[in-house]
Amino acid sequence: MLSVTCRISLPERRGTRTVPRHERAPRPVQRLVSSWAAMDNRQRAVLILAVAGFAVVLAWLVRVATQPSMSLLYAGLDGPAAAEVIAALDARGVAYRLDGTAIYVPDGERDRLRLALAGEGLPATGPAGYELLDNLSGFGTTSEMFDATYWRAKEGELARTLLAEPGIRAARVHIANPPRRPFQRDVVPTASVTLTGRAGPVDMARAEAARHLVASAVAGLAPEQVTVIDAVAGVLLRPGEDSPARRALDAGPDRAAEIKGKLERLMAARVGEGKAVVEVTVETVMESETISERVIDPDSRVAVATDSQEKSETAEGTTPGLTIASNLPDAAKTEATPPGKRNATETRERTNFEVSEVRRERVRMPGDVKKIAVAVLVDGIETIAADGTRSWAPRPAEELAELETLVKAAIGFNAERGDVVTVSSLEFTPPPELGTVAEPGLGARLALNAMTLIQLGVLALVALVLGLFVLRPLLRAAPAPDPDAGPEDEIEAAAPGLLEGSEDIAAASMEASQEILEPASAESERRRMKLREAVESRAEESVEVLRNWLESDRSEEEEEAVA
Repeated sequence: MLSVTCRISLPERRGTRTVPRHERAPRPVQRLVSSWAAMDNRQRAVLILAVAGFAVVLAWLVRVATQPSMSLLYAGLDGPAAAEVIAALDARGVAYRLDGTAIYVPDGERDRLRLALAGEGLPATGPAGYELLDNLSGFGTTSEMFDATYWRAKEGELARTLLAEPGIRAARVHIANPPRRPFQRDVVPTASVTLTGRAGPVDMARAEAARHLVASAVAGLAPEQVTVIDAVAGVLLRPGEDSPARRALDAGPDRAAEIKGKLERLMAARVGEGKAVVEVTVETVMESETISERVIDPDSRVAVATDSQEKSETAEGTTPGLTIASNLPDAAKTEATPPGKRNATETRERTNFEVSEVRRERVRMPGDVKKIAVAVLVDGIETIAADGTRSWAPRPAEELAELETLVKAAIGFNAERGDVVTVSSLEFTPPPELGTVAEPGLGARLALNAMTLIQLGVLALVALVLGLFVLRPLLRAAPAPDPDAGPEDEIEAAAPGLLEGSEDIAAASMEASQEILEPASAESERRRMKLREAVESRAEESVEVLRNWLESDRSEEEEEAVA
Protein backbone atom coordinates (compact mmCIF):
# COMPACT_ATOMS: atom_id res chain seq x y z
CA MET A 1 0.00 0.00 0.00
CA LEU A 2 1.21 3.44 -0.88
CA SER A 3 0.83 6.18 1.72
CA VAL A 4 0.31 9.65 0.42
CA THR A 5 0.86 12.71 2.53
CA CYS A 6 -0.47 16.09 1.54
CA ARG A 7 1.46 19.01 2.91
CA ILE A 8 0.11 22.49 2.83
CA SER A 9 2.31 25.37 3.82
CA LEU A 10 0.47 28.07 5.69
CA PRO A 11 1.79 31.61 5.59
CA GLU A 12 2.72 33.14 8.85
CA ARG A 13 0.17 35.44 10.38
CA ARG A 14 1.24 37.70 13.10
CA GLY A 15 -0.94 39.21 15.70
CA THR A 16 -4.17 38.02 17.20
CA ARG A 17 -7.03 37.31 14.75
CA THR A 18 -10.49 38.56 15.64
CA VAL A 19 -13.03 35.79 15.28
CA PRO A 20 -16.09 36.97 13.25
CA ARG A 21 -19.44 36.97 14.98
CA HIS A 22 -20.93 34.30 12.72
CA GLU A 23 -18.04 31.98 13.61
CA ARG A 24 -18.96 32.25 17.29
CA ALA A 25 -22.59 31.37 16.48
CA PRO A 26 -23.93 27.81 16.75
CA ARG A 27 -23.00 25.39 14.04
CA PRO A 28 -26.42 25.43 12.23
CA VAL A 29 -26.16 29.20 11.93
CA GLN A 30 -22.60 28.90 10.61
CA ARG A 31 -23.78 26.42 8.02
CA LEU A 32 -26.61 28.74 7.02
CA VAL A 33 -24.21 31.68 6.62
CA SER A 34 -21.76 29.54 4.67
CA SER A 35 -24.53 28.26 2.40
CA TRP A 36 -25.75 31.81 1.77
CA ALA A 37 -22.21 32.98 0.96
CA ALA A 38 -21.71 30.07 -1.44
CA MET A 39 -24.84 30.93 -3.46
CA ASP A 40 -24.78 33.10 -6.54
CA ASN A 41 -27.31 35.85 -7.21
CA ARG A 42 -29.71 33.59 -9.11
CA GLN A 43 -29.83 31.03 -6.32
CA ARG A 44 -30.35 33.75 -3.74
CA ALA A 45 -33.25 35.23 -5.75
CA VAL A 46 -34.88 31.82 -6.09
CA LEU A 47 -34.50 31.19 -2.36
CA ILE A 48 -35.99 34.58 -1.47
CA LEU A 49 -38.96 34.06 -3.81
CA ALA A 50 -39.53 30.57 -2.47
CA VAL A 51 -39.51 31.76 1.13
CA ALA A 52 -41.82 34.68 0.30
CA GLY A 53 -44.23 32.44 -1.60
CA PHE A 54 -44.24 29.94 1.20
CA ALA A 55 -44.99 32.70 3.71
CA VAL A 56 -47.89 33.99 1.58
CA VAL A 57 -49.40 30.54 1.07
CA LEU A 58 -48.93 29.67 4.73
CA ALA A 59 -50.68 32.89 5.76
CA TRP A 60 -53.56 32.10 3.37
CA LEU A 61 -53.88 28.57 4.73
CA VAL A 62 -53.86 29.86 8.29
CA ARG A 63 -56.54 32.41 7.40
CA VAL A 64 -58.72 29.76 5.75
CA ALA A 65 -58.24 27.37 8.66
CA THR A 66 -59.03 29.98 11.30
CA GLN A 67 -61.95 31.56 9.43
CA PRO A 68 -65.29 30.53 11.01
CA SER A 69 -67.67 28.39 8.99
CA MET A 70 -70.41 30.45 7.37
CA SER A 71 -74.03 29.42 6.80
CA LEU A 72 -76.82 31.08 4.85
CA LEU A 73 -78.82 33.69 6.73
CA TYR A 74 -81.05 35.08 3.95
CA ALA A 75 -81.09 34.76 0.17
CA GLY A 76 -83.05 36.32 -2.67
CA LEU A 77 -83.60 39.66 -0.91
CA ASP A 78 -84.14 42.81 -2.89
CA GLY A 79 -81.81 45.78 -2.50
CA PRO A 80 -83.60 47.75 0.23
CA ALA A 81 -84.32 44.67 2.35
CA ALA A 82 -80.72 43.44 2.07
CA ALA A 83 -79.39 46.89 3.01
CA GLU A 84 -81.53 46.92 6.16
CA VAL A 85 -80.28 43.47 7.20
CA ILE A 86 -76.64 44.45 6.62
CA ALA A 87 -77.09 47.64 8.64
CA ALA A 88 -78.52 45.58 11.52
CA LEU A 89 -75.56 43.17 11.36
CA ASP A 90 -73.08 46.05 11.37
CA ALA A 91 -74.80 47.54 14.40
CA ARG A 92 -74.36 44.23 16.25
CA GLY A 93 -70.75 43.81 15.15
CA VAL A 94 -71.41 40.44 13.50
CA ALA A 95 -69.07 39.25 10.76
CA TYR A 96 -70.87 38.42 7.51
CA ARG A 97 -70.09 37.56 3.91
CA LEU A 98 -72.01 38.62 0.79
CA ASP A 99 -72.41 36.32 -2.20
CA GLY A 100 -74.69 38.01 -4.71
CA THR A 101 -78.09 38.30 -3.08
CA ALA A 102 -77.17 35.86 -0.29
CA ILE A 103 -75.93 36.86 3.17
CA TYR A 104 -73.80 34.40 5.19
CA VAL A 105 -73.05 34.57 8.92
CA PRO A 106 -71.15 32.26 11.33
CA ASP A 107 -72.88 28.96 12.01
CA GLY A 108 -73.21 29.46 15.73
CA GLU A 109 -75.02 32.79 15.38
CA ARG A 110 -77.38 32.11 12.49
CA ASP A 111 -80.47 31.02 14.47
CA ARG A 112 -80.04 33.73 17.09
CA LEU A 113 -79.72 36.41 14.40
CA ARG A 114 -82.82 35.19 12.60
CA LEU A 115 -84.90 35.46 15.75
CA ALA A 116 -83.46 38.86 16.64
CA LEU A 117 -83.98 40.28 13.16
CA ALA A 118 -87.50 38.85 12.98
CA GLY A 119 -88.30 40.69 16.21
CA GLU A 120 -87.29 43.92 14.47
CA GLY A 121 -89.38 43.14 11.39
CA LEU A 122 -86.40 42.27 9.21
CA PRO A 123 -86.16 41.44 6.46
CA ALA A 124 -89.16 43.34 5.16
CA THR A 125 -91.19 40.84 3.11
CA GLY A 126 -92.94 42.54 0.24
CA PRO A 127 -94.13 46.11 0.09
CA ALA A 128 -95.43 48.13 3.01
CA GLY A 129 -98.88 47.35 4.35
CA TYR A 130 -101.26 48.94 6.81
CA GLU A 131 -98.38 50.64 8.60
CA LEU A 132 -98.62 53.30 5.89
CA LEU A 133 -101.84 54.50 7.50
CA ASP A 134 -99.98 55.16 10.76
CA ASN A 135 -98.00 57.93 9.10
CA LEU A 136 -101.10 59.85 8.08
CA SER A 137 -102.00 62.77 10.31
CA GLY A 138 -105.34 64.48 10.54
CA PHE A 139 -103.92 67.81 9.46
CA GLY A 140 -103.27 68.33 5.78
CA THR A 141 -104.56 64.92 4.67
CA THR A 142 -107.19 65.12 1.97
CA SER A 143 -109.64 62.41 1.05
CA GLU A 144 -107.76 61.71 -2.17
CA MET A 145 -104.51 61.23 -0.26
CA PHE A 146 -106.19 58.91 2.23
CA ASP A 147 -107.81 56.81 -0.51
CA ALA A 148 -104.53 56.45 -2.39
CA THR A 149 -102.69 55.43 0.78
CA TYR A 150 -105.46 53.03 1.76
CA TRP A 151 -105.41 51.16 -1.54
CA ARG A 152 -101.63 51.10 -1.52
CA ALA A 153 -101.69 49.57 1.97
CA LYS A 154 -104.28 46.98 0.90
CA GLU A 155 -102.16 46.00 -2.09
CA GLY A 156 -99.15 45.56 0.19
CA GLU A 157 -101.07 43.40 2.66
CA LEU A 158 -102.37 41.19 -0.13
CA ALA A 159 -98.85 40.82 -1.53
CA ARG A 160 -97.60 39.79 1.92
CA THR A 161 -100.32 37.18 2.19
CA LEU A 162 -99.39 35.75 -1.19
CA LEU A 163 -95.71 35.63 -0.21
CA ALA A 164 -96.63 33.44 2.75
CA GLU A 165 -97.28 30.65 0.23
CA PRO A 166 -94.15 28.42 0.10
CA GLY A 167 -94.22 28.18 -3.69
CA ILE A 168 -94.33 31.95 -4.31
CA ARG A 169 -91.07 33.92 -4.41
CA ALA A 170 -92.41 37.36 -5.41
CA ALA A 171 -95.89 38.87 -5.69
CA ARG A 172 -97.36 42.23 -6.72
CA VAL A 173 -101.01 43.28 -6.53
CA HIS A 174 -102.65 46.21 -8.35
CA ILE A 175 -106.24 47.23 -7.64
CA ALA A 176 -108.18 49.62 -9.88
CA ASN A 177 -111.15 51.02 -7.95
CA PRO A 178 -112.58 53.99 -9.89
CA PRO A 179 -114.42 56.59 -7.81
CA ARG A 180 -118.17 56.89 -7.99
CA ARG A 181 -119.49 59.64 -10.21
CA PRO A 182 -122.92 61.25 -10.56
CA PHE A 183 -125.38 59.56 -12.91
CA GLN A 184 -123.23 56.42 -12.93
CA ARG A 185 -125.04 53.40 -11.63
CA ASP A 186 -122.48 50.61 -11.44
CA VAL A 187 -118.74 50.88 -10.79
CA VAL A 188 -116.89 47.61 -11.43
CA PRO A 189 -113.43 47.35 -9.81
CA THR A 190 -110.68 45.27 -11.40
CA ALA A 191 -107.37 43.91 -10.18
CA SER A 192 -104.22 42.22 -11.46
CA VAL A 193 -101.79 39.90 -9.68
CA THR A 194 -98.23 39.13 -10.79
CA LEU A 195 -96.65 35.99 -9.31
CA THR A 196 -93.15 34.51 -9.52
CA GLY A 197 -92.68 30.88 -8.50
CA ARG A 198 -89.73 29.52 -6.59
CA ALA A 199 -89.25 26.47 -8.81
CA GLY A 200 -90.58 27.11 -12.29
CA PRO A 201 -93.97 28.44 -13.38
CA VAL A 202 -96.88 28.92 -10.99
CA ASP A 203 -99.45 26.12 -11.16
CA MET A 204 -103.12 26.76 -11.81
CA ALA A 205 -104.22 25.93 -8.26
CA ARG A 206 -102.11 28.75 -6.81
CA ALA A 207 -103.32 31.12 -9.52
CA GLU A 208 -106.97 30.46 -8.68
CA ALA A 209 -106.23 30.80 -4.97
CA ALA A 210 -104.63 34.19 -5.56
CA ARG A 211 -107.60 35.29 -7.68
CA HIS A 212 -110.15 34.39 -4.99
CA LEU A 213 -108.00 35.92 -2.26
CA VAL A 214 -107.88 39.30 -3.97
CA ALA A 215 -111.56 39.17 -4.96
CA SER A 216 -112.63 38.39 -1.41
CA ALA A 217 -110.55 41.23 0.04
CA VAL A 218 -112.06 43.96 -2.17
CA ALA A 219 -115.74 44.79 -1.87
CA GLY A 220 -117.64 44.41 -5.13
CA LEU A 221 -114.78 42.69 -6.95
CA ALA A 222 -115.76 39.51 -8.79
CA PRO A 223 -113.18 36.75 -9.24
CA GLU A 224 -113.65 36.95 -13.01
CA GLN A 225 -112.35 40.54 -12.94
CA VAL A 226 -108.97 39.55 -11.49
CA THR A 227 -106.12 38.89 -13.93
CA VAL A 228 -103.37 36.53 -12.78
CA ILE A 229 -100.00 36.76 -14.54
CA ASP A 230 -96.98 34.51 -14.17
CA ALA A 231 -93.65 36.30 -14.54
CA VAL A 232 -92.30 33.30 -16.49
CA ALA A 233 -95.25 31.66 -18.28
CA GLY A 234 -97.33 34.78 -19.02
CA VAL A 235 -101.06 35.20 -18.48
CA LEU A 236 -102.64 32.41 -16.46
CA LEU A 237 -106.18 33.74 -15.92
CA ARG A 238 -107.64 36.46 -18.11
CA PRO A 239 -110.50 38.82 -17.21
CA GLY A 240 -113.87 37.16 -17.69
CA GLU A 241 -112.36 33.70 -18.01
CA ASP A 242 -114.32 31.12 -16.10
CA SER A 243 -112.11 29.22 -13.73
CA PRO A 244 -114.25 26.02 -13.85
CA ALA A 245 -113.37 25.69 -17.53
CA ARG A 246 -109.72 25.87 -16.63
CA ARG A 247 -110.20 23.29 -13.91
CA ALA A 248 -111.94 21.03 -16.40
CA LEU A 249 -108.97 21.32 -18.72
CA ASP A 250 -106.62 20.12 -15.99
CA ALA A 251 -108.98 17.56 -14.48
CA GLY A 252 -108.53 15.00 -17.27
CA PRO A 253 -104.75 14.45 -16.97
CA ASP A 254 -104.92 14.54 -13.17
CA ARG A 255 -107.61 11.87 -12.99
CA ALA A 256 -105.85 9.77 -15.61
CA ALA A 257 -102.63 9.82 -13.57
CA GLU A 258 -104.52 8.87 -10.41
CA ILE A 259 -106.28 5.93 -12.09
CA LYS A 260 -103.04 4.80 -13.72
CA GLY A 261 -101.28 4.64 -10.36
CA LYS A 262 -104.05 2.54 -8.87
CA LEU A 263 -104.05 0.09 -11.77
CA GLU A 264 -100.26 -0.29 -11.78
CA ARG A 265 -100.29 -1.22 -8.11
CA LEU A 266 -103.11 -3.66 -8.78
CA MET A 267 -101.30 -5.33 -11.69
CA ALA A 268 -97.98 -5.49 -9.85
CA ALA A 269 -99.60 -7.49 -7.07
CA ARG A 270 -100.63 -10.20 -9.55
CA VAL A 271 -98.12 -10.29 -12.43
CA GLY A 272 -95.11 -8.70 -10.70
CA GLU A 273 -93.30 -5.39 -10.83
CA GLY A 274 -92.49 -4.25 -14.34
CA LYS A 275 -94.64 -6.96 -15.93
CA ALA A 276 -97.58 -4.70 -16.83
CA VAL A 277 -98.01 -1.44 -18.72
CA VAL A 278 -101.13 0.66 -18.08
CA GLU A 279 -102.38 3.60 -20.14
CA VAL A 280 -105.45 5.62 -19.15
CA THR A 281 -107.33 8.31 -21.06
CA VAL A 282 -110.01 10.40 -19.36
CA GLU A 283 -112.29 12.66 -21.39
CA THR A 284 -113.93 15.44 -19.39
CA VAL A 285 -116.85 17.76 -20.07
CA MET A 286 -115.58 21.18 -21.08
CA GLU A 287 -118.88 23.08 -21.11
CA SER A 288 -121.57 23.63 -18.49
CA GLU A 289 -125.11 22.40 -19.15
CA THR A 290 -128.41 22.86 -17.31
CA ILE A 291 -131.33 20.53 -18.18
CA SER A 292 -134.87 21.19 -16.83
CA GLU A 293 -137.52 18.49 -17.31
CA ARG A 294 -141.30 18.54 -16.46
CA VAL A 295 -143.42 15.39 -16.87
CA ILE A 296 -147.28 15.53 -16.57
CA ASP A 297 -149.48 12.41 -16.40
CA PRO A 298 -152.94 13.23 -17.77
CA ASP A 299 -154.48 9.96 -16.56
CA SER A 300 -153.82 10.63 -12.93
CA ARG A 301 -156.05 13.35 -11.42
CA VAL A 302 -156.16 14.24 -7.76
CA ALA A 303 -158.61 16.62 -6.04
CA VAL A 304 -156.48 18.94 -4.03
CA ALA A 305 -159.21 21.43 -2.86
CA THR A 306 -163.07 21.52 -2.60
CA ASP A 307 -165.13 24.69 -1.89
CA SER A 308 -168.90 24.38 -1.13
CA GLN A 309 -171.38 27.27 -0.61
CA GLU A 310 -175.13 27.02 0.23
CA LYS A 311 -177.49 30.06 0.39
CA SER A 312 -181.16 30.05 1.63
CA GLU A 313 -183.60 33.03 1.48
CA THR A 314 -187.23 33.25 2.88
CA ALA A 315 -189.72 36.19 2.32
CA GLU A 316 -193.26 36.36 4.00
CA GLY A 317 -196.15 39.01 3.66
CA THR A 318 -194.36 41.47 1.56
CA THR A 319 -195.81 43.70 -1.13
CA PRO A 320 -193.90 43.92 -4.29
CA GLY A 321 -192.37 47.25 -4.73
CA LEU A 322 -192.37 49.51 -7.71
CA THR A 323 -190.11 48.38 -10.46
CA ILE A 324 -189.27 49.48 -13.94
CA ALA A 325 -191.78 46.98 -15.29
CA SER A 326 -194.63 48.72 -13.48
CA ASN A 327 -193.96 51.89 -15.39
CA LEU A 328 -194.19 50.23 -18.77
CA PRO A 329 -197.33 50.71 -20.91
CA ASP A 330 -198.37 47.13 -20.45
CA ALA A 331 -197.97 47.29 -16.75
CA ALA A 332 -201.71 47.57 -16.19
CA LYS A 333 -202.27 44.25 -17.86
CA THR A 334 -199.85 42.54 -15.51
CA GLU A 335 -201.49 40.92 -12.60
CA ALA A 336 -200.04 41.74 -9.27
CA THR A 337 -198.65 38.92 -7.27
CA PRO A 338 -200.64 38.50 -4.18
CA PRO A 339 -198.72 38.81 -1.01
CA GLY A 340 -197.62 35.53 0.49
CA LYS A 341 -194.67 33.34 1.65
CA ARG A 342 -191.59 32.77 -0.66
CA ASN A 343 -188.46 30.53 -0.13
CA ALA A 344 -185.17 30.66 -2.18
CA THR A 345 -182.19 28.22 -1.88
CA GLU A 346 -178.81 28.45 -3.74
CA THR A 347 -175.94 25.88 -3.53
CA ARG A 348 -172.45 26.28 -5.06
CA GLU A 349 -169.55 23.75 -5.05
CA ARG A 350 -166.02 24.18 -6.55
CA THR A 351 -163.39 21.40 -6.72
CA ASN A 352 -159.71 21.96 -7.79
CA PHE A 353 -157.95 19.01 -9.44
CA GLU A 354 -154.18 18.60 -9.99
CA VAL A 355 -152.58 16.21 -12.42
CA SER A 356 -149.39 14.23 -11.56
CA GLU A 357 -146.28 16.27 -12.42
CA VAL A 358 -142.54 15.50 -12.10
CA ARG A 359 -139.89 18.21 -12.42
CA ARG A 360 -136.18 17.43 -12.89
CA GLU A 361 -133.26 19.83 -13.19
CA ARG A 362 -129.76 18.58 -13.95
CA VAL A 363 -126.66 20.76 -14.01
CA ARG A 364 -123.46 19.43 -15.58
CA MET A 365 -120.42 21.46 -14.61
CA PRO A 366 -117.12 21.42 -16.51
CA GLY A 367 -114.80 18.70 -15.32
CA ASP A 368 -117.26 15.83 -15.15
CA VAL A 369 -116.05 12.55 -16.58
CA LYS A 370 -117.32 11.99 -20.08
CA LYS A 371 -115.51 8.78 -20.97
CA ILE A 372 -112.73 6.55 -19.61
CA ALA A 373 -110.54 4.34 -21.80
CA VAL A 374 -108.05 1.91 -20.25
CA ALA A 375 -105.49 -0.29 -22.01
CA VAL A 376 -103.52 -2.87 -20.00
CA LEU A 377 -100.66 -4.89 -21.47
CA VAL A 378 -99.33 -7.74 -19.32
CA ASP A 379 -96.39 -10.02 -19.94
CA GLY A 380 -96.88 -13.74 -20.39
CA ILE A 381 -95.58 -16.66 -18.37
CA GLU A 382 -91.90 -17.49 -18.80
CA THR A 383 -90.58 -20.92 -17.81
CA ILE A 384 -87.00 -22.19 -17.62
CA ALA A 385 -86.36 -25.84 -18.48
CA ALA A 386 -83.82 -28.09 -16.82
CA ASP A 387 -81.33 -27.53 -19.64
CA GLY A 388 -81.59 -23.74 -19.21
CA THR A 389 -83.79 -23.00 -22.22
CA ARG A 390 -86.47 -20.35 -21.77
CA SER A 391 -90.00 -20.62 -23.11
CA TRP A 392 -92.79 -18.02 -23.14
CA ALA A 393 -96.55 -18.54 -23.21
CA PRO A 394 -99.42 -16.03 -23.06
CA ARG A 395 -101.57 -15.87 -19.97
CA PRO A 396 -104.81 -17.87 -20.00
CA ALA A 397 -108.01 -16.20 -21.12
CA GLU A 398 -109.61 -16.87 -17.73
CA GLU A 399 -106.87 -14.92 -15.97
CA LEU A 400 -107.18 -12.03 -18.44
CA ALA A 401 -110.93 -11.94 -17.85
CA GLU A 402 -110.40 -11.75 -14.10
CA LEU A 403 -107.89 -8.94 -14.57
CA GLU A 404 -110.37 -7.08 -16.76
CA THR A 405 -113.02 -7.43 -14.07
CA LEU A 406 -110.63 -5.99 -11.50
CA VAL A 407 -109.79 -3.07 -13.77
CA LYS A 408 -113.47 -2.26 -14.33
CA ALA A 409 -114.14 -2.31 -10.63
CA ALA A 410 -111.16 -0.06 -9.93
CA ILE A 411 -112.13 2.67 -12.43
CA GLY A 412 -115.88 2.61 -11.80
CA PHE A 413 -116.76 1.24 -15.23
CA ASN A 414 -119.95 2.65 -16.77
CA ALA A 415 -121.09 1.10 -20.04
CA GLU A 416 -123.73 3.80 -20.64
CA ARG A 417 -120.99 6.41 -20.50
CA GLY A 418 -119.03 4.58 -23.18
CA ASP A 419 -116.10 3.37 -21.06
CA VAL A 420 -113.65 0.98 -22.73
CA VAL A 421 -111.32 -1.52 -21.00
CA THR A 422 -108.85 -3.72 -22.89
CA VAL A 423 -106.51 -6.28 -21.29
CA SER A 424 -104.04 -8.19 -23.48
CA SER A 425 -101.09 -10.51 -22.90
CA LEU A 426 -98.06 -10.07 -25.16
CA GLU A 427 -94.38 -10.82 -24.84
CA PHE A 428 -92.25 -7.93 -23.61
CA THR A 429 -89.09 -7.06 -25.52
CA PRO A 430 -86.25 -6.19 -23.11
CA PRO A 431 -84.67 -2.83 -23.93
CA PRO A 432 -81.10 -2.99 -25.22
CA GLU A 433 -78.36 -1.89 -22.85
CA LEU A 434 -76.70 1.22 -24.23
CA GLY A 435 -73.38 2.42 -22.87
CA THR A 436 -71.80 1.40 -19.62
CA VAL A 437 -72.97 1.82 -16.10
CA ALA A 438 -71.39 4.82 -14.45
CA GLU A 439 -69.54 3.90 -11.30
CA PRO A 440 -68.72 6.38 -8.57
CA GLY A 441 -65.20 7.70 -8.84
CA LEU A 442 -62.63 8.38 -6.20
CA GLY A 443 -64.01 11.81 -5.46
CA ALA A 444 -67.51 10.45 -4.88
CA ARG A 445 -66.24 7.68 -2.64
CA LEU A 446 -64.19 10.05 -0.52
CA ALA A 447 -66.97 12.64 -0.49
CA LEU A 448 -64.55 15.53 -1.02
CA ASN A 449 -65.66 18.79 -2.47
CA ALA A 450 -63.67 21.00 -4.79
CA MET A 451 -62.46 23.41 -2.10
CA THR A 452 -61.04 20.58 0.00
CA LEU A 453 -59.15 19.19 -2.99
CA ILE A 454 -57.74 22.62 -3.80
CA GLN A 455 -56.56 23.13 -0.23
CA LEU A 456 -54.91 19.71 -0.16
CA GLY A 457 -53.19 20.38 -3.49
CA VAL A 458 -51.88 23.77 -2.38
CA LEU A 459 -50.64 22.30 0.89
CA ALA A 460 -48.80 19.53 -0.95
CA LEU A 461 -47.24 22.05 -3.36
CA VAL A 462 -46.09 24.25 -0.50
CA ALA A 463 -44.58 21.27 1.30
CA LEU A 464 -42.73 20.26 -1.88
CA VAL A 465 -41.37 23.77 -2.47
CA LEU A 466 -40.34 24.05 1.17
CA GLY A 467 -38.50 20.76 1.05
CA LEU A 468 -36.67 21.45 -2.23
CA PHE A 469 -35.72 25.10 -1.87
CA VAL A 470 -35.57 25.72 1.89
CA LEU A 471 -35.06 22.60 3.98
CA ARG A 472 -32.75 20.79 1.62
CA PRO A 473 -30.04 23.52 1.52
CA LEU A 474 -30.32 24.08 5.27
CA LEU A 475 -30.04 20.41 6.18
CA ARG A 476 -27.10 19.78 3.89
CA ALA A 477 -24.20 19.41 6.39
CA ALA A 478 -20.74 17.87 6.43
CA PRO A 479 -20.19 14.50 8.14
CA ALA A 480 -18.39 14.42 11.47
CA PRO A 481 -14.57 14.08 11.15
CA ASP A 482 -12.98 10.73 11.97
CA PRO A 483 -10.20 11.17 14.60
CA ASP A 484 -8.31 8.12 13.27
CA ALA A 485 -8.30 9.35 9.72
CA GLY A 486 -5.38 11.15 8.18
CA PRO A 487 -5.18 14.73 6.98
CA GLU A 488 -6.43 13.77 3.56
CA ASP A 489 -9.52 12.13 5.05
CA GLU A 490 -10.13 15.20 7.16
CA ILE A 491 -9.87 17.43 4.13
CA GLU A 492 -12.35 15.15 2.37
CA ALA A 493 -14.76 15.39 5.31
CA ALA A 494 -14.42 19.16 5.65
CA ALA A 495 -14.41 20.03 2.00
CA PRO A 496 -18.14 19.46 1.20
CA GLY A 497 -19.37 21.58 4.11
CA LEU A 498 -16.73 24.33 4.18
CA LEU A 499 -15.59 24.73 0.59
CA GLU A 500 -18.96 25.11 -1.13
CA GLY A 501 -17.57 28.24 -2.78
CA SER A 502 -14.45 26.36 -4.00
CA GLU A 503 -15.81 23.59 -6.14
CA ASP A 504 -12.48 22.66 -7.69
CA ILE A 505 -10.79 22.18 -4.32
CA ALA A 506 -13.65 20.09 -3.01
CA ALA A 507 -13.69 17.91 -6.12
CA ALA A 508 -9.93 17.47 -6.04
CA SER A 509 -9.90 16.59 -2.35
CA MET A 510 -12.62 14.01 -2.89
CA GLU A 511 -10.68 12.39 -5.70
CA ALA A 512 -7.43 12.43 -3.72
CA SER A 513 -8.99 10.95 -0.60
CA GLN A 514 -10.55 8.17 -2.61
CA GLU A 515 -7.13 7.26 -4.05
CA ILE A 516 -5.41 7.01 -0.64
CA LEU A 517 -6.57 3.44 -0.10
CA GLU A 518 -6.06 2.39 -3.72
CA PRO A 519 -2.74 1.13 -5.27
CA ALA A 520 -0.40 3.77 -6.64
CA SER A 521 -0.83 4.41 -10.31
CA ALA A 522 -0.43 7.15 -12.87
CA GLU A 523 -4.05 8.09 -12.43
CA SER A 524 -3.70 8.59 -8.67
CA GLU A 525 -0.57 10.65 -9.22
CA ARG A 526 -2.43 12.84 -11.66
CA ARG A 527 -5.22 13.44 -9.16
CA ARG A 528 -2.75 14.37 -6.44
CA MET A 529 -1.13 16.87 -8.75
CA LYS A 530 -4.56 18.30 -9.50
CA LEU A 531 -5.21 18.73 -5.76
CA ARG A 532 -1.88 20.51 -5.27
CA GLU A 533 -2.58 22.87 -8.14
CA ALA A 534 -6.01 23.68 -6.76
CA VAL A 535 -4.59 24.43 -3.31
CA GLU A 536 -1.77 26.56 -4.71
CA SER A 537 -4.10 28.52 -6.98
CA ARG A 538 -6.49 29.30 -4.09
CA ALA A 539 -4.16 29.55 -1.17
CA GLU A 540 -6.22 32.03 0.84
CA GLU A 541 -9.41 30.00 0.59
CA SER A 542 -7.53 26.84 1.52
CA VAL A 543 -6.02 28.54 4.53
CA GLU A 544 -9.46 29.79 5.60
CA VAL A 545 -10.88 26.28 5.31
CA LEU A 546 -8.12 24.79 7.40
CA ARG A 547 -8.40 27.56 9.98
CA ASN A 548 -12.15 27.01 10.34
CA TRP A 549 -11.51 23.32 10.67
CA LEU A 550 -8.90 23.82 13.41
CA GLU A 551 -11.03 26.34 15.28
CA SER A 552 -14.07 24.08 15.14
CA ASP A 553 -12.01 21.24 16.62
CA ARG A 554 -10.71 23.57 19.33
CA SER A 555 -14.24 24.74 20.20
CA GLU A 556 -15.40 21.14 20.45
CA GLU A 557 -12.52 20.29 22.80
CA GLU A 558 -13.35 23.30 24.98
CA GLU A 559 -17.00 22.28 25.14
CA GLU A 560 -16.02 18.74 26.12
CA ALA A 561 -13.65 20.08 28.82
CA VAL A 562 -16.36 22.32 30.23
CA ALA A 563 -18.81 19.45 30.21
